[in-house]
Amino acid sequence: MNARLNAFASPTTGKVLKGLNSAGKAVSDSALPAATQELVKIRASQINGCGFCLDMHTKEAAAAGETSTRLHLVAAWKEATVFTDAERAALELTEQGTRIADAAGGVTDEAWANAAKHYDEEQLVALVSLIALINAYNRMNVIVQQPAGDYRPGQFA
Repeated sequence: MNARLNAFASPTTGKVLKGLNSAGKAVSDSALPAATQELVKIRASQINGCGFCLDMHTKEAAAAGETSTRLHLVAAWKEATVFTDAERAALELTEQGTRIADAAGGVTDEAWANAAKHYDEEQLVALVSLIALINAYNRMNVIVQQPAGDYRPGQFA
């Protein structure tokens, strides 16, 4: 599979990605746990069908020490016993925030309250920002059909 266009060679994409990457750095430097950040990126990418981001974030998570069991169960997190209550709250917020058009009213008060039980205000800001960012990356990659499978951990560091 080839991408529909070489977005990485475009000066416009370079400017857009610079902004997104800067926002991503703010999130990665936040107090939101790194493992939670990768789980959120993986779950949103699964929902959006973004192979490029799934390739990247599953490999980055594994390189950071995430277990294969947890990586394999992200898509079925509701039934899995390997995630903490805080991670489950983040995954629920991720699903609802990613599928925002599928539900009248968007994110439920219950999902928000559950996340707020586990994360302080700054972590919630980071979590909401991360959900928005990974959805932006997913949409760009899905639209241009960015191929997946060749990512190496740390490739864009």
